[in-house]
Amino acid sequence: MQSKAIQVTGFTKAYGDFVAVDGISFSVEQGEVFGLLGPNGAGKTSTLECLEGIRRPTQGRLDVMGVDPSRDGRKLHNLIGVQLQTSGLPATMKVDEAMRFFSAYHGVAPRYDLLDRLGLSEKRDSQYAELSTGQQRRLALALAVAHRPAVLFLDEPTAGLDVGSRSELHVLIRELQSEGTTIILATHDMAEAEKMADRVAILLQGKVVVTGTPRELTATGQGFTKVSVRTERSLLCDSGIAFPAVHRRLVKDEYTVYFSKDPGPTVSAILDYLAEKQETLIDLRVERPSLEERFLEITETGGMV
Repeated sequence: MQSKAIQVTGFTKAYGDFVAVDGISFSVEQGEVFGLLGPNGAGKTSTLECLEGIRRPTQGRLDVMGVDPSRDGRKLHNLIGVQLQTSGLPATMKVDEAMRFFSAYHGVAPRYDLLDRLGLSEKRDSQYAELSTGQQRRLALALAVAHRPAVLFLDEPTAGLDVGSRSELHVLIRELQSEGTTIILATHDMAEAEKMADRVAILLQGKVVVTGTPRELTATGQGFTKVSVRTERSLLCDSGIAFPAVHRRLVKDEYTVYFSKDPGPTVSAILDYLAEKQETLIDLRVERPSLEERFLEITETGGMV
């Protein structure tokens, strides 16, 4: 049975009269990639900062690998790695200096292999201010994982990265997970969360409104399965025939697209119709509602799930 890497119980964070996080509770298993999602102002940053020991909670209990972040900062910092959206490194600090400094802080040898892997080996003598936005973010990631932390916090990790760097980051995340690292992924990229996260929690106005796997979340709500069909003579494009469970229909780029609440009967009826008309099927695609669609539905309804 897996133990909890993170336990959040009745956590509240207030700034004066403003309550940014309002009594939330959730847990993260060891070795899990856990997505923390929500619109701007939902409370993600306040939650992360308190878990990272940067701020103190107003109420409630936080536990990271058995450590209270607000009470034992030194022990916590050796357990966690943090990649922030803005690293705050001095503009004149060189890449090599940054790696040596952070490695010395954690008592480990410099991880130049990470610089090589993240495409920064030729930038070791470059100052931080000379790096592109993508290079700065890759450096922040290398520094965050140099000491092989038990828990890694990633805040919008792929913002500003090109396709190749994004792919390499995803591979690295999977490797860290396979080695037992627990990863907290805060992102606005729903496709990334759906691809990488084992479970997600959606925050809205300081409260957790839903928690579950991406598949569990997309299986609920009002989302319709998209059935896209292309045939040899584009028969369906010109046909107004009604198929069962179809909510609406549109035609796009030689495809007829049906939005269905129950795709089984819809697909079966479409295939029967094509066979009856002796129409050749070229392509048939059935796509579940995406996490982004479900996220928008939740936020638009104020958390009604």
